[in-house]
Amino acid sequence: MKKLILTLIAALGIAAGAQAAEGGIAWDKAPNKTTDLASLQNGAKLFVNYCLNCHSAAFMRYNRLQDIGISEQQIKDNLLFTTEKVGETMKANIDPAQAKAWFGGVPPDLTLVARSRAGHGGTGADYLYTYLRTFYRDDTKATGWNNLAFPSVGMPHAMWELQGERRPVFEKVESHGHAMEVFKGWEQITPGTMTPLQFDTAMGDLVGYMQWMAEPAQNTRIRVGVWVLLFLVMALVFVWRLNASYWKDVK
Repeated sequence: MKKLILTLIAALGIAAGAQAAEGGIAWDKAPNKTTDLASLQNGAKLFVNYCLNCHSAAFMRYNRLQDIGISEQQIKDNLLFTTEKVGETMKANIDPAQAKAWFGGVPPDLTLVARSRAGHGGTGADYLYTYLRTFYRDDTKATGWNNLAFPSVGMPHAMWELQGERRPVFEKVESHGHAMEVFKGWEQITPGTMTPLQFDTAMGDLVGYMQWMAEPAQNTRIRVGVWVLLFLVMALVFVWRLNASYWKDVK
């Protein structure tokens, strides 16, 4: 029985690593930063500077960023680059026809992507955190880039200068008579302006912001929900004692 369990664990480990050769790797767990205002502010800056060039967030207004501690003047000075106004929604200026010609399709709106991309591998945040950190050089692709979480993706690596250039390292293993490649790690080809730890932290900030953007009222909803549950517990105690008092003399 013990040998059977160990065999199953080993097979599951091989299968998870082999996903790179069969349509993506296992997703990493994203850090939860939706209550960290400094992290959310840095994530918003990264989103506007690196994502909003091609992707829209058409259901989010710039002035909503005041909820994470960015003043209206800071939004005007640092996050508006053309003729947008603070009360407008975050829309990309890229021409859809050109985007389709360059990338093979129009870049999707990202307002709700942190919620819509959840799957068997984890949450939407887990997917985004893995996706943003697993780009690598691939000269066979039109953009010159590929991605382990989304093989043959049409999107180039917008933040490659921060991360540098890397290539994935695979190891061939045998499983039930079949050879497969298991992802083992990364080899840095050229350094970026950030260290790997700094880049992972920055991507955690970006993903945290995208989580917040997908539901800005989430933290308020959770906070109100906790107070409601506490109230109901207290009310239950009072109702229980009132019931006991009412029926104590009834035989």
